[in-house]
Amino acid sequence: MNTTAPVRIDIWSDYVCPFCYLELPPIQRLQQEHAEQVEVVWRAFELRPAPKPTLDPDGEYLHTTWNRSVYPMAAARGMVLTLPPVQPRSRLAFEAVAHARELGRFDAMHEALFRAFFVDGRDIGNPDVLADIGIEIGLERQGLVEVLASGRHTAAVHEDQQLAYSLGVAGVPIMVFRPAGAGWERAFGVRGAVPYETMASALGQALDEAGRQAT
Repeated sequence: MNTTAPVRIDIWSDYVCPFCYLELPPIQRLQQEHAEQVEVVWRAFELRPAPKPTLDPDGEYLHTTWNRSVYPMAAARGMVLTLPPVQPRSRLAFEAVAHARELGRFDAMHEALFRAFFVDGRDIGNPDVLADIGIEIGLERQGLVEVLASGRHTAAVHEDQQLAYSLGVAGVPIMVFRPAGAGWERAFGVRGAVPYETMASALGQALDEAGRQAT
């Protein structure tokens, strides 16, 4: 994470949101090509927190959404996604990735969770599955199991969600740009699985704003 960058992007996403996974490559490209200019901070946003019911994996809504939007966009971006056979809650996945962040393995766990759900169809709401994923990216299993059981990161996940609500966020992905150190009143959001060019244009706008702030 580049904490000296002039622009910060706070990104709210959910591991059960296919459009969040589809937006990962443009975000990674932006980080790679503008490493000195941008700091990216990923935040938690559960689309269906308890007690809100989860979606039916065999229901018409998901199949229609995937056939009309997800599969075509995945093909256009050269990604392979498959409608998962389960629709878990994602709070524990967010707590698992918070643990990985503490150990310097956030990026690996972040991508592994998306891949586990949308490529392999694994139940990322299951603590045992999360522990297995942790092992695969180099975490110690028992430590992750204990963190999930303790709820140590639950409050932080809820805080991310509440901050999103306070900013008027109702869906994900959303990428919120602002000059580093600036308040939320100077931020602007880019919503949805947008092309890289849209992200690069938004970064340019935020850099201009950061330049005006510095003068």
